[in-house]
Amino acid sequence: MNTFFTDTDLTREQAEQIVSDTLKNCDDGELFFESSKSESFVLDDQKIKNTSYDTSIGYGLRAVTDDVTAYSHSNEISKKSLSEASKNLISSLKNKKGTLDNFSQKTNSRIYGDTNPIEAKPFNEKVLILKNVDEYLRQKDSSVKQVTASISGEYQEIEIIKSGSENFKDIRPLVRFNVSVMVEKNGRKETGSYGTGGRMNYDDYIANNDWKKVCDQAYKQAMINLESKDAPAGEMKVVLGPGWPGILLHEAIGHGLEGDFNRKKTSAFHNLMNQKVASEHVTIVDDGTITNRRGSITIDDEGTPSSRTVLIENGILKNYMQDRLNARLMKKKPTGNGRRESFECAPMPRMTNTFMLEGKHSQEEMIKSVDKGIFAVSFGGGQVDITNGKFVFSCTEAYEINNGKIGSPVKGATLIGNGPDILTKVSMVGNDMKLDPGIGTCGKNGQWVPVGVGQPSILVDEITVGGTKL
Repeated sequence: MNTFFTDTDLTREQAEQIVSDTLKNCDDGELFFESSKSESFVLDDQKIKNTSYDTSIGYGLRAVTDDVTAYSHSNEISKKSLSEASKNLISSLKNKKGTLDNFSQKTNSRIYGDTNPIEAKPFNEKVLILKNVDEYLRQKDSSVKQVTASISGEYQEIEIIKSGSENFKDIRPLVRFNVSVMVEKNGRKETGSYGTGGRMNYDDYIANNDWKKVCDQAYKQAMINLESKDAPAGEMKVVLGPGWPGILLHEAIGHGLEGDFNRKKTSAFHNLMNQKVASEHVTIVDDGTITNRRGSITIDDEGTPSSRTVLIENGILKNYMQDRLNARLMKKKPTGNGRRESFECAPMPRMTNTFMLEGKHSQEEMIKSVDKGIFAVSFGGGQVDITNGKFVFSCTEAYEINNGKIGSPVKGATLIGNGPDILTKVSMVGNDMKLDPGIGTCGKNGQWVPVGVGQPSILVDEITVGGTKL
């Protein structure tokens, strides 16, 4: 990979020397190069409404001493630009002294291919897939009134240079395919949506008519919602389905287990290490090493190999997710969770693929044990306060449970609660663990990164359900 030292007067040797000079009185830092290409195609109202293609290249130079970070970035890769960035960082930290930690760990192996998905499939075939989606769904039923479909691809190359000429590289492909359908019957309109994706090529998700499965799921959800009635409200038992409902764990609990929030003592979990924080049935891990998954990374954006980190084991809090800065200050090891949106951003602790491990119960057992409650299959948006774990999530597909049986679909259901509290009320964990289909994107401090979530079916003994039927 010589992407970053062509068409420039900057040589690798010069870059390495500048990094070493910049960081000689620091605790940590790196030079992060990034080259990325991305594209997207959106079909709406039977027309290709939007297409885009973007490229970017640049670097971010970071110097860290104690808990102070100096950062400079530029889309101009040149000796002059990098030298000026170095001077700015040295000036910013001139009154601070640190001891450089040359932590080097090159034990990782590639967990996805390096084929560029953007170049692997021609433009006209991408457009044709979206047109086929529209035609396929409209032929299903006269109730289908609107179809929106999109495909997007990314190809990111990174190179990290640390002091002492340490060098780390990665190539990251990423694709996503989404379908949304709006149906109408007797004046009532409802929508359904579904998507898939990961670190492979388009054809790994949409070839051999696989795209039809995505369409079928979106259509099914829309038709189910057409038959839905107002959701009940109150305190009740809730069964969460496997897979995508893990987004609730990600938001309500995952962010609270990131190292920076705990070092600063703003997380509800900051003083609970090695204490019971959940039901003994609950084990939650963050794993960036799963092949081809959307949230997986061969190395993080500081050069640390990704890893599988047990966060909560049988209800006991065991670890936080760490980047290098917070790990050093907390006297822990980095876990490969230092991530950034692009070269314009400094890294911070972020999740990769975060999920609950499966248990021994069947979903059927859970349903049978509920006299009155909700079965939540899919979620839309939500809000979380990581300082106390309070959350509100809206269900996009849910059903009532009456006398141990799944009843009518319901609309307008929201789950309201407190993440740490909800963990203690999990009484059954299913044997049907699934990861989400590959659609997650996580925001934190204005930065967005791809992530994965997952869980088996779980039974929560009490949670507040907000609905429109009292």
